[in-house]
Amino acid sequence: MLEKTENMPWYKGWNKELKTGAQSGFTLVDAIDAIVPPVRPSDKALRLPLQDVYKIGGIGTVPVGRVETGVIKAGMVVTFAPANVTTEVKSVEMHHEVLVEGVPGDNVGFNVKNVSVKDIRRGNVCSDSKNNPAKAAASFNAQVIVLNHPGQIGNGYAPVLDCHTAHIACKFSELLEKIDRRTGKTTEEFPKFVKSGDAAIVKMIPSKPMCVESFQEFPPLGRFAVRDMRQTVAVGVIKSVEKKDESAGKTTKSAAKAGKK
Repeated sequence: MLEKTENMPWYKGWNKELKTGAQSGFTLVDAIDAIVPPVRPSDKALRLPLQDVYKIGGIGTVPVGRVETGVIKAGMVVTFAPANVTTEVKSVEMHHEVLVEGVPGDNVGFNVKNVSVKDIRRGNVCSDSKNNPAKAAASFNAQVIVLNHPGQIGNGYAPVLDCHTAHIACKFSELLEKIDRRTGKTTEEFPKFVKSGDAAIVKMIPSKPMCVESFQEFPPLGRFAVRDMRQTVAVGVIKSVEKKDESAGKTTKSAAKAGKK
């Protein structure tokens, strides 16, 4: 683990190819040193799905969630989709310590001004109002793989989708094409139904306002599980999203002030 030993003459060490080049070593410590740390997607637009919203006496409304992409800082004007509420972030905390900024992977709580607990809820997505703000999805196309469904799935099937922290029923409005799971090639256009083991491109319509993103742009908000009969029936990735162009929602006074600054 730590150093070469004489009693293992047969062990010649290890080597592997990395993006940074070839690495070789002998011990476990060498192997750990050779691991390339993952790149955090902090250069993308902010996306923070809410896990919960608390009302704390003397502080106010505190949404809590994990930063998936981008950064969140105090003083930012943020928009919550699909509630369409815009407000200013007063402070950002993690484990009761004030942060300068929350980066991807941080579970943060942040204090927002003039927003009631009724306005925003779990499953909403917080984003920067000036940089590619999140919007509600009118519909989206997804590649769905059916894992175990006792019957057949056809148009009009409406199970519950678990996507990031949102649990919302979505209707399979149209099966667009059946595809080969291995090659990704289309095997049938507009199939009547799909069954266990099949993969298909499906147009889906959420039953309630919901915010999702394409997997290519924001992977954490672009994958989902389909739950029905107390089990995961299918999994999928979102290929494209048709956003709703909503009229301006609620903008708080503090957001208007910060916008002027």
